[in-house]
Amino acid sequence: MKRLLCAFLLAASALSAAGFEKIFDGKTLNGWKLVGGKGPGYVVEKGIIVCPADGGGNLFTEKEYSNFVLRFEFKMEPGANNGMGIRAPYEGDAAYKGMEIQILDHDHERYKGKIRDVQKHGSIYDVIAAKDGALKPVGQWNKEEIIADGRKIKVTLNGKVIVDANLDTVTDPAVLKKHPGLARTSGHLGFLGHGTRVEFRNLTVKELK
Repeated sequence: MKRLLCAFLLAASALSAAGFEKIFDGKTLNGWKLVGGKGPGYVVEKGIIVCPADGGGNLFTEKEYSNFVLRFEFKMEPGANNGMGIRAPYEGDAAYKGMEIQILDHDHERYKGKIRDVQKHGSIYDVIAAKDGALKPVGQWNKEEIIADGRKIKVTLNGKVIVDANLDTVTDPAVLKKHPGLARTSGHLGFLGHGTRVEFRNLTVKELK
């Protein structure tokens, strides 16, 4: 028991020293706000945030973030569809009013021939496509890091950089009109559930100056 406690304290100390803070206490959804929830919304199960198959909606941090490093782990069921909203407002579609980093089992049969590259996992949804090939098989935990630093957005999945983009390179007037959120400099982080089970754990954020 003492060894476990020491290990926990060492891990917490290392996290703090690196400048990261936990944004999920492992027990409750304190510090989070459900917007447009469906069914049970999101629940906590054994230290994990779960978007149930009969739930979903948007679960946002109450705090807003501008420039940051976000780290988390996720596990999907077959055909799962969710997203990580960044710099998002509470109101409107976070994928357009803010930005959405897609979370999707894009190789599932239900999506074959029906989605574009800019809709695959890790993509800045409907704007910049992510590189393929880094997702682990369904049912396994994936580690993801999202860095938002000014106009630069970088997504690393299981150690592989799948997006390394400068938003200033997005110049198509139609895209900019459709995605006013690309111009936002601050907003909430949040899960954007679509009625499939996705689990999340080990959520930490480091704010950048």
